[in-house]
This record gives sequence, structure tokens and C-alpha cells, in this order.
Amino acid sequence: MSSPGRKVIISCAVTGATHVPTMSEYLPLTPAQIRDQAIEAAEAGAAIIHLHARDPADGRPTPSPDVFRQFVPAIAEATDAVINITTGGSTRMTLAERLAYPLQAAPEMCSLNMGSMNFSIHPLAAKVSSWRYDWEKDYVEGMEDMIFRNTFKDIRHILLTLGGQGTRFEFECYDLGHLYNLAHFVDQGLVKPPFFIQSVFGILGGMGADPENMTLMRTTADRLFGRENYQFSVLGAGRHQMPLVTMSAILGGNVRVGLEDSVYIARGVKAESNAQQVRKIRRILEELSFEIATPAEARAMLGLKGRDKVSL
Repeated sequence: MSSPGRKVIISCAVTGATHVPTMSEYLPLTPAQIRDQAIEAAEAGAAIIHLHARDPADGRPTPSPDVFRQFVPAIAEATDAVINITTGGSTRMTLAERLAYPLQAAPEMCSLNMGSMNFSIHPLAAKVSSWRYDWEKDYVEGMEDMIFRNTFKDIRHILLTLGGQGTRFEFECYDLGHLYNLAHFVDQGLVKPPFFIQSVFGILGGMGADPENMTLMRTTADRLFGRENYQFSVLGAGRHQMPLVTMSAILGGNVRVGLEDSVYIARGVKAESNAQQVRKIRRILEELSFEIATPAEARAMLGLKGRDKVSL
């Protein structure tokens, strides 16, 4: 259970690379939209802003450093939130493409998927009768035959290169085995506490969104690392978002929301912004007597190097 006086970190994943424009008219696509929604989410209480980039012409995911630079520095100038840059990109990007901007920016934090896996939302394609852009249908349906690759060698490379620049990681764990993958790198001395473990539930190819799975992930992480050595956090995909992240806080963890993870704010109601989701989970947490961590408190909890040591 949670301890009295503990601060809860709210992360916000602003746009991602999984949802396509047709799925929500509110999904930020252009650099200006990503910038504005990220700043608003930070103002609403998100201590960490998790960022992907999209081609401003049609909203498709892009690893282009030129596109990242159109919004990341502006977010950093407008808010003190921790900037967290993806190293996952999308299933269609090479490792070199996924690392192109993070290696230039050397941010305080990057996300890091802890293993190769099937990762798909292809069943959703059957629910769409008309697509906003012609690339979207093939992109979503094609996930059925795509694998997200992060081999042990890939992960080691990311830890050595970005970690060598002082970047720390949001370790995204989609399955129980990913915790053991993390433990492998801890044993090798490539990862040192405090770890930030982001348990992911509800993605086809990963763990189901069952409360029992969260308990299993939490207790397994305790055994592998010792609770004093890591911060636990949860994201729930789609309709599972708010119930699961609330449970995470009750179990002593932190929370992640954002339009990358769910385009809804309530059943059948689309979220009009990332900040709307941040405000909702903040209200829930505060009504449960939790305190929300500031960016400075999140930096201290996660052992981050500080904004002054990045090249955004």
C-alpha cells in the first residue's frame, strides 16, 4: 500500500505513434499542436511529458530531429516539466532512426521498451469505415504482421549511448518477462537505482488489463529490485486507463495518462486534450488524499541530471 505523505508523479504521453488521426480529431499532430497540448498538460499537473513526433503534413509518426526541434525546445522554455523523449518511435522505424533525436538532445529521460514483442491494435481497423489520410488503413491493419524490435543488443546499445550521456529511463514493461530483462541489465551494472518502471497493460501482444496482473508486476519488481530501489508507474490502454492508474497509486505507484494511451476521457466520450486527462486523474488522486509531485520532486525521486545538462 501507499505510504503517508508520498508524492505521486503524473506522466503525460502526448501523442504517441499508435493512434492514427482518424481515431480522434483531438490527437495532436503538428508541432504547434503537440507543443500547446504538452504545455497545457504540464500546467495541469503533469511532472513528466513523454513525447513522440509526427509529420505535420499527414500525422504519420516520424523520427525526424528537425520535427522534434520544432516543439521540444518551446515546451522546455514554457514549462519546468521533465522532457521524456521516446526511443520506441514506431514498429516501422529502425533503431538508428529511433535514436536520432535522443542522441542529439541528451534529455533527462527517455522511454525504453524492455523487449521485442508483438504490438498491435489491428482489430480496431474493422471499426473504421472512412479514413482521414490514405496511409492510416495500411498502417493499422499492417500491425498484425509487425514486431516491435528491442533485442538485448539493442537495449544494451541504448543504455550505453544514452545512459553514457546521463539520460535515465522510463523502462516500459509490457509483460512479466520484461522485468527480468531489466534485472539482467541491473546485474550487468548497466542500470542503477532508482529505476522508473512503467508497467503497461491492455496492449494486444502484452499483458491484459487485469488488476491481478498489476499485483503480480508490483510484487515481482519488489522481489527483483527491492521497493526502495525503484518507482513503480502504470499506464492502462484505452478504457482501462483511469481505473488502472488509480489502482497504481493505491498500490504505492505513479500514473501515466495521455492521448498516446487512450483517446477517451469517459466511456464513449473523446478527450478534447491531454490536459483534460491530467486534470481528471489529478482530481481523483487528490480526492483520495494523494499529493501530486512537482517536476522538481519528480527529478529528485528519479535521480535525474537536471534541465541544465540537456541539449534540447
